[in-house]
Amino acid sequence: MEQKENTNIYHRLESIEEVEAFYSAIRREKLTNKLSPERPFTYWTIETYDKANGIRGGGGLGVLAADMRRVAEQLQVPFVLVTPFYPWESHQKMQNMEQIDFHTEKHYRDFGFNFVDTVRIHTATTSVELEVIEKKLGTSRFLCITEPNFGELYSGESGSDHRLYQEVSLGFGGYQALKLVGLRPAVIQLNEVATFFAAIARLDELVSSGMDFYEAVVYTRKHTLYTNHTLVQAAEATFHYHQFEQFVFPNIKSTAVKRWLSDKFTDGIIRLSTPTVEIAELRSGVSKLHARVANYRDINGNKIKFKAVTNGIHMRTWVHKEIMDFYHERGILDRFDLPSIREFNDKIEKISASDIRRLKQAGRKSLNETLARRSDQYGNPVRIPDDALVFDFKRRFVDYKRPWLPFSDSERLAQILKDYNAHYILAGRVHAGDSRMFGKLMELLHKIDNNPILKERVHYLPDYDEELGLALSLGANASINTPIVGLEACGTSWMKDIANLGLLISTHDGGVADAPSDSYLTVDGKNEETEARNLYSQMEVAAKAWKNDFDLEYWIHKELTAYLDVISGTRMMRDYLNYLF
Repeated sequence: MEQKENTNIYHRLESIEEVEAFYSAIRREKLTNKLSPERPFTYWTIETYDKANGIRGGGGLGVLAADMRRVAEQLQVPFVLVTPFYPWESHQKMQNMEQIDFHTEKHYRDFGFNFVDTVRIHTATTSVELEVIEKKLGTSRFLCITEPNFGELYSGESGSDHRLYQEVSLGFGGYQALKLVGLRPAVIQLNEVATFFAAIARLDELVSSGMDFYEAVVYTRKHTLYTNHTLVQAAEATFHYHQFEQFVFPNIKSTAVKRWLSDKFTDGIIRLSTPTVEIAELRSGVSKLHARVANYRDINGNKIKFKAVTNGIHMRTWVHKEIMDFYHERGILDRFDLPSIREFNDKIEKISASDIRRLKQAGRKSLNETLARRSDQYGNPVRIPDDALVFDFKRRFVDYKRPWLPFSDSERLAQILKDYNAHYILAGRVHAGDSRMFGKLMELLHKIDNNPILKERVHYLPDYDEELGLALSLGANASINTPIVGLEACGTSWMKDIANLGLLISTHDGGVADAPSDSYLTVDGKNEETEARNLYSQMEVAAKAWKNDFDLEYWIHKELTAYLDVISGTRMMRDYLNYLF
């Protein structure tokens, strides 16, 4: 009974025929001129993570942006991803147990981008020429702005002049780029507040073209969606009025728009979320829990309501091909990569332990191929025995994700790894300038080095990227996701783990909380000490499950039944289009 309830939570269209009709309407442009090749869905993001197309992001925000475009291409949705192309890229390597940062230069022509033309943005003292480049992929395209001094992603402090310059370039320069290629946005989706200036560019164009200011505000609001990825407004960057005088106001023609924006300052300071929630009538959070608890307020102090559109993944990118073929052959997923309506639970229940182990073996092979090209904290290649289990932690290294939690009791962790012939792979990136987390990482590595068992069985892999994240999702047996409850907006790494038939060990937070807490191996407790003890117990449950057919089938069936529809990027795109139109 519980499984049927879980399934019904997520199926918003009641038959596969309705789903097919929905996407058929998109392809035949039956959305009454709301979406077309000339009036596409435009998605604005300061960060994209798409290695194949030469754009390296910093984390989940960029991965989601890339997946949105991939899903749009697969579903033939007219879609433009507007983002910077950063000419510099940061990397890390280990040297004498110390992490060293270095940078590489790259050029867009090496990744199939074509030069379109140039546009200009202005400061109080000069103007800057930006190159407009594009790459078309089916019904979707990248439309990027770049220039040699643009720097790397997130260069400078969050409230710095250079960061504001990058955001202004994306908003005003990106909007000019759209006009340059003959496109007008049917909708502007603002992926976090760093993209706010795209909406201001549109508002300014409407007012400067003769539309009444208030009518222009209403029009812009109705065609703008703000998607928030962070829970607490106080965590975002602030800018000063003099910075806007230098970088923002010179790009705005309308006096009324300048006045409107000036009114959003308090004591000479502005948080971009304040005007963003006013210029976007549509606002979405990236999981059910996030939309419910996100603490953002408008200029009058009223709490902002967010619509829940849980993140999803482009399954054909992140799930092993043999597993995707298996899902389609068994009728578990339909041709749109949505869970089949008919007998969904029954089909999952027929997945056997031998199916799971066989498919996971293919994923382990892919993981081994990637590990052979990587080095651990000692500069050595990582070799995992074929009969060993693999636990992993693969996430951005920030406080609330707690990469140190499994190491709370080093002796207990070492004993689990030894008793169950398991290895632990630790992978993630510390944001540039985060000296506190960098120090914590070094402490962790020295703790590992001082324990003979951990030194043999725990592998830290620097320079975490899309390739390594995919390989670990494919090949790890169990993944650890332990954010402090209430601080994770969604996360998508755990989605890739479940879709690739791995066991999830997690706190009940972010998108994981879209389904009941008994749908996976839950970590909970009254404090961090009890959470750590619970984590070790769940690691043992996972290790034993991989040795026992009944337990393995039980947990994999529960995970897939609860989450497969949540995971689907097609479901995510469907929810956005239903919300928008």
